This record gives sequence, C-alpha cells and structure tokens, in this order.
Amino acid sequence: MSHISIIVPVYKAEKSLHELYDRLNLSLSIITNDFEIVLVEDCGGDRSWEIILELAQKDPRVKGIQFSRNFGQHYGITAGLDHCDGDWIVVMDCDLQDRPEEIPQLYQKAQEGYDVVLAKRKNRQDNWLKKVTSGLFYQVFNYLADLKYDAEVGNFRIISRQVVNNFRDIREQLRFFGGVVDWMGFPTASIEVKHDSRLEGKSTYTFKKLCKLAIDTIIAYSDKPLRLSIIFGFIISTISFILGCVTVFRVLFYGSSITGWASLIVSLYFLGGIIIFILGIIGIYLGKTFNETKKRPLYIIRNKI
Repeated sequence: MSHISIIVPVYKAEKSLHELYDRLNLSLSIITNDFEIVLVEDCGGDRSWEIILELAQKDPRVKGIQFSRNFGQHYGITAGLDHCDGDWIVVMDCDLQDRPEEIPQLYQKAQEGYDVVLAKRKNRQDNWLKKVTSGLFYQVFNYLADLKYDAEVGNFRIISRQVVNNFRDIREQLRFFGGVVDWMGFPTASIEVKHDSRLEGKSTYTFKKLCKLAIDTIIAYSDKPLRLSIIFGFIISTISFILGCVTVFRVLFYGSSITGWASLIVSLYFLGGIIIFILGIIGIYLGKTFNETKKRPLYIIRNKI
C-alpha cells in the first residue's frame, strides 16, 4: 500500500501532463517517495492517454485509467478513488491551477487529526463570469441542499483512507465529490492556498454544463424544490381565495359587475405555467429515480496501466 495517492481526472490536458508529473514528483518527495499518481483520462480526444502511457512506462508509480467515453470529472474522481491504495489521498485538477507545491501543507495539516483538509483558494485566477456563476451556484446549492459548502473550495483536498473507504460505498448515479465528502461529516479543516492561472486553454465547464451540474446536484441532495413547490402552491391558492372573497363581497354589497377579461386570461396562463413547472420538477425527480433503479455502472474502463 502506498503512503500517498494522487487522484487526477484528466481531460484535454496533453500540454500540462509532463509539467504536472514533474511538479508532483518534486513536491511529494518532500514527504515520501512512497506514493502513486492515478491519472484518469476522460476521453478528451487529444494525446493525453498516450502521454499517460509514456509516464507509466517511465515511472511505475504512475497508474493510468482510460474511460470508454466521456463520463465527467466527478466520475473520473470516483474511478481514481476506486483504484487507489494510499493511506492518504489527494484529489486535484489537471490544469495546474491546483498547485502541487501545496500538497505538503495539506498533508501537514491532516497530521493534526483531520480526515479531510480542504484547499481554500486565495485570489482565484478565474474570469469574473466563472467567479459569479460559481458563487451563485453554491449559494443556491447550499440553500436547496441544506449544506454549507464553501464556494472558495474546489476538488483540491487531502482525505484519509477511512473517508475513501466510506466514499466507495456510496454508488448513487449523480456524483458530486465535494458534496459527498461534506455530507459524510468527518473532521475537516481548511488552509488557504495560492491559486494559479490555467497553464493552457480555457475551462471546459460551459454555462450549459454548469447548469446541468447544478440541477443534477440539487436533485441528488435535496427534495427541497418539491417542498418549496407545495409552499408556493399554497400561497397562490391563498391569494386566489382572498381575491375571490373580495370579488364576491363587491358584487353582493356594491353591485359591481365582474370585469377584467384580460387579467383573467393572464392569470390562467400564469397558473398553467406554474403547474407545468411543478410537474417538470416532479418529472426530473422521477427520471433520476428511474436512472438509479437501473443499477448501471458509474463508469466503464477501456484501458488500464
């Protein structure tokens, strides 16, 4: 069993893998030479897998896993955690915004008795749009999922073998690595780390992908949208009842004629839209439940080295 495992989901990272390996090798040697690097290639369509093969042939401490198709970052992390054997496990991204030089600090903090040590990004080197959308996502997520997940914390962290063993038991289809670790509730600390700019290219998380991740994650962690829809429906019904009573009162005591054809049509369309929206929420939950009942594997591996 290795002392430290490094889990890196890889997607379109052919230009950063050599530098990533060199910097990991240098940083980990400060702690121990008993380590492994698990690189999970998520079918980005570039030369990443060929480079992983080269690194594995040069250094037996490098493990490579290639998916059969693109499954996504959090499934890559899951595969890495399923195949690592370290006492301590570091999860980080492949674009070198997570600095390998911070790993000794994470490890040192973990030795104080923590099972999870988070890397809190200081002065994030992302564009303003990503910062805004990320902050908004976590505010909505925390409200709907009843968690307190820090927007300044990404996947970069060190976790103990006990955390990994429990993580492996959670096989739900909707994957959100940080949310699962936070939900487990092990003793957790955080340290501030420097956040670098991307070595090359731009983030592959488009706005569409972020929205999909947000919806999937909220559905996976909470039924609060359903409960909110009940509350909203009750409020609409109460307002309608009050307005109905006011209308009847005016007719009986003032003889006012009932007018407002346009407002009636607008109200009907509004209520129809609300009903369809709520049915859509219910449909999403049913669809995700259907996917869970299929019991399909979380990922499929094409190659391993």
